[in-house]
Amino acid sequence: MSAEFDRLVAEFEKFQSKLTRIDEQMSGVADMQSELSELQATASNADRSVTVVAGPGGAVMDIQLTDKAMNQPPQALAAAIKSTLQEAVAEAARKQAGIVDSHMGGMGLNVTDQVIETQAQAFGIAPEELRQRMADEMPARGGTPAEEEYHEDYSHQSVFDGDGDSGAATPPPSSGSGSASAGDDFLKNLFNDEEGRR
Repeated sequence: MSAEFDRLVAEFEKFQSKLTRIDEQMSGVADMQSELSELQATASNADRSVTVVAGPGGAVMDIQLTDKAMNQPPQALAAAIKSTLQEAVAEAARKQAGIVDSHMGGMGLNVTDQVIETQAQAFGIAPEELRQRMADEMPARGGTPAEEEYHEDYSHQSVFDGDGDSGAATPPPSSGSGSASAGDDFLKNLFNDEEGRR
């Protein structure tokens, strides 16, 4: 009976240890969700005539076009918007993966590597180049990425603003509560996938 009792105690201690580890890993979830809800990635094309701001889950938060962009043929403008949008959404995904890994790295998820490998295959780019881009994308603390990427030479014409007031110089909007749901969906799917593998 003593051996059985010792086995039960050992099992209970093992279970308690797992619970403690999970509590430690989950203690930063609120911080992670806050960071994800504020996430923004800004990309511009080569001549800076098209700028796209993407948020959590790849949500497009803003598209800015200069007068130069509006003077392009429709096909050229569409191609510029599409490529800039893809770049902004890809950057947002890398940033989101970095935030998840910084808070949940102890769980062995390695989301950043998964995102980089997927993007490298999709875009035909070496994973090392994407890792370098990710290192370059890390914002200097002090302003939001959208504020840091805001340039005075834009005409401030937003595709999402229907008022046509190009004279009002306003920076890109910060993320709102709607973008948090995309981040929440990402996390729920991430954790559901992880639970399914166990």
